[in-house]
Formats: sequence, C-alpha cells, structure tokens
Amino acid sequence: MDLLDSIMNSMDKPPSLSEQERVLLKKKKEEFVKIQNEEKERLNRFKERVETKLSTYFKDPNNLMLKFEPMDQIHRSIVHEAAESQNLLSYGFGIEGVDRYVRVYNRLHPPCEDELATRRRGEPWNEQIKQQLIKNRERERQEAIESAKKPKKIIPNSNYKDKYAHLIGQDAALDAAKKTESNKAYGFVPSENKRDHRSIEQTLADIKAKRQKLNNENQGETEDTS
Repeated sequence: MDLLDSIMNSMDKPPSLSEQERVLLKKKKEEFVKIQNEEKERLNRFKERVETKLSTYFKDPNNLMLKFEPMDQIHRSIVHEAAESQNLLSYGFGIEGVDRYVRVYNRLHPPCEDELATRRRGEPWNEQIKQQLIKNRERERQEAIESAKKPKKIIPNSNYKDKYAHLIGQDAALDAAKKTESNKAYGFVPSENKRDHRSIEQTLADIKAKRQKLNNENQGETEDTS
C-alpha cells in the first residue's frame, strides 16, 4: 500500500443515503423531468397554433399584417421562427418586459422604413401619417433644390492679407493688400496738368504776346543779315 492509498483510506467517507432519502431524491428528479416535458409540450402546442394562425390568415392576399399580443421572449422567438418558416416578415416592437409584441407582414408588402421607425418609437402609424411624412419629405426636397439654385457667397478659408504677414510683417502686408494707384509723375502727364485753367482774356493776351515775341525775333534776324 502506497502513501496515496493510505491517505485515501484515512479520509472520512461521505455518509451513505438511507433508503428513504434515495426514494425521495428519485421522486424529485422524476417531478423535474415531468415539468420539463410538460413545458416542452406546451410550447409545441403554442407553436402549432401560431403556424396554423399564420397560414390561415395570410392565405387571404388582402391580409397584409397580423399583430400578436405582448408576450415573453420565448414565445416571441417561436412566433419569429414560425413566420420565417412560412416566408413571412416579423418585427418586434415595444419595451421588453412591459409591452413587447410581434407584428408579422406579408413579404410581398413589407413595412416601409418610416413605419418601422415610428412604431419603434412607440408612436401610432396609419395611412394619414404616412402621407404626411411623404409630403414633408417632398417639401424638404424642393427646398433643397431651390437653395441649390441660389448663388452662394464664396467666403475664403483665410484672409489673403495674412498670407504674407509672416514674411514682411503685418503692417507691410496690409499696405501691399491696398489698391495700388498710378504714379502721377511717371510715364504720363496727369489729366490735371492737361486742363487749361486760364480765362479767355488771359489766353488771348498770352497768344498776342507770343506773336509779338516772334515778330521781334524775326525782325532782329533780318537786321543782322543786312
């Protein structure tokens, strides 16, 4: 006998059950299995009822949607499974643990995104609400088109006067950005200098003086040549 065997033999063995305790334990196990089988059978019957209800209801092409009463997650999963097996669409709405329920739709007539979003918010949905949303969306589309037609004022991302400020300084950049003016003393005669500001009398006197000066100069040249 080795050390391990000696240790095992020295340990206290669990107390053995009495005949009465063994009978009681067996009875509890049987009751648990019975409850499980009953619950399984109940869920199977529920599934059969749901499948029959869906096939009967949607056999009529005019029936487009079927609403189920609020139920727990296990029963909702059975409804979803039954709907999928019959090629139908199913969606859950409401608050879990409060009023969560399932709606089943004909696959040929699925709910629009507006309906799904509205029902998920817990709000009512009908044809009037649907048409109002369509009108609102069309109005928004027309407003966007009209806004796109209007000329947009282009605003530069940066101030062009600041472009060269880091090179030549802020004051010089501001001066350089100003509208330049032509140098009046370079390249042409300013229009102000071309305008004659003399009166008529002064103009005639100046012309007469120039003629007299020319006559005197011509007379002087004649006398020199003789």
